[in-house]
Amino acid sequence: MTTLPADRASTTAPDVPRPTVTCVFAVTDTPPRDEAVSLTPGHDGGGPLRVLAAGPLHLVVQDVPAAAFGEEALAERLNRPEELERCARAHHRGVETAASAGPVVPLPMATLYLDDRNAVRALTDRAASLRTLLDRLRHRTEWAVKVHGPGTAGAPGAGGDGPADGRSYLRRVSARRRTEREDRERALARAHAVDRELRRYAAAATRHRPQSEQLTGRSVPQLLNAAYLVDDGRRAEFVRAVGELARDAHRSAVEVTMSGPWIPYSFARADEVAHEAYQEVGA
Repeated sequence: MTTLPADRASTTAPDVPRPTVTCVFAVTDTPPRDEAVSLTPGHDGGGPLRVLAAGPLHLVVQDVPAAAFGEEALAERLNRPEELERCARAHHRGVETAASAGPVVPLPMATLYLDDRNAVRALTDRAASLRTLLDRLRHRTEWAVKVHGPGTAGAPGAGGDGPADGRSYLRRVSARRRTEREDRERALARAHAVDRELRRYAAAATRHRPQSEQLTGRSVPQLLNAAYLVDDGRRAEFVRAVGELARDAHRSAVEVTMSGPWIPYSFARADEVAHEAYQEVGA
């Protein structure tokens, strides 16, 4: 039996580094500590998160496998709910870490460049608008406010109070529908009033499309799904105003809820720096 020398015992080729692309999570002008960034878990299969300088700006990035983040592979993965959630959580962790030292512009999930040089070039070209946006977001946070209206009692049945003939039944149905419509109009008016009042305390505000009952898990319609960009110095005022509005609304069977403070995702679109898109309050 012949044995090979130790330096020839293995014929396995050395590991060849897999091709990677640069995934950018967020842009900031106040970079977080490298140690904090490197300890943040990023996308599965990628390298540690790191800070990449781009002139006066800094990017929080991660090297991710090109094979897993190619256009077709990524689209296929994001079509699976569990993969979408996993990627979204990784993206938020990166954005959250970038925001730990100052204002941040979160980039869309899976913002990818061939390499660091391309990422730096692309974002340096937009440096002016990004710096303007960072200045607008500095010392401000996002607060979400939702208003849910009363549910409907449902159409009356033939066995309801009153005569059982067809004409009487139709009158009762019509009256019930009219009452429900009026209740909804009053609830919508209350939601609009909540929005108008809260804009007084915000630097900017935006209204998102109301979520379906399937998404909210509630049996009543969502009448307002709004986000407010609030100066940190006015946080207590804003929270107090929401509390007062919630108490007043409760008496009319309308519920006002608030969550926050959040990273201002709703106001951090670098391609919407213009006045009209930013929806500044009081302008």
